[in-house]
Amino acid sequence: METTRQQKIARLLQKDLASIFQQEAKLRFGNALITVMKVTVTKDLSIARIYLSIFTTGSKAEILNHILPHTREIRNLLAIRVKHQLRIIPQLEFYIDDSLDYIENIDNLLKQ
Repeated sequence: METTRQQKIARLLQKDLASIFQQEAKLRFGNALITVMKVTVTKDLSIARIYLSIFTTGSKAEILNHILPHTREIRNLLAIRVKHQLRIIPQLEFYIDDSLDYIENIDNLLKQ
């Protein structure tokens, strides 16, 4: 169970990462629409796991593979935004959030 501090930091990171992806996505990742669905932070606040929902015409794994080499740059942009709220910026781990695909699959099955 997450503590209140973990939840507050996760919301802060989610908000700031969403704006970073909104501004940087067109420059670096083509026409992909990247949404930060969920952020979880470890108890020691050293690692943030970011779940991304990627809407694109291509492969989601391909877009994630383009994001991973830019993790350091994204972390630096995040550090600039949250430097007054956090002393140490957590390491970022990106994952694909497939919950929307799962919901769509269930919806399609129910329609049949």
